[in-house]
Amino acid sequence: MSEADAVRLDRWLWAARFFKTRRLAVDAIKGGKVSVDGARAKPARAVKVGQRLIIRKGPQTFEVDVEGLAAQRGPAPEAQKLYTETAASEATREQQRAELRAAAAAQPRPDHRPERRDRRRLAAFKRGGQD
Repeated sequence: MSEADAVRLDRWLWAARFFKTRRLAVDAIKGGKVSVDGARAKPARAVKVGQRLIIRKGPQTFEVDVEGLAAQRGPAPEAQKLYTETAASEATREQQRAELRAAAAAQPRPDHRPERRDRRRLAAFKRGGQD
């Protein structure tokens, strides 16, 4: 296997801009947040074109097929050409995004910051009504 046929998993995740640094990519891989073809992987695992990766970052899950290889990080448009996200993954992430927007819209938001007197009353209330 030559270098042109495969790239280390941590380098590929960094080059494809899933993680800001290789250290973060390594930590995610070791934490079980990345799987290659359904199996847990190690940072030095070789990634080849055609493999399917599942990447969990916080509440989001990306299911991508490797379309290209890169060992160096480049511009974002080039990084997006390294993979294609599955339709199911895109739909799931869009649904999560919509749910988060709906939850944020349901949160009450005050029109303005409380004034000094209101802040003091709130602090007293939180202390248990002691002044």
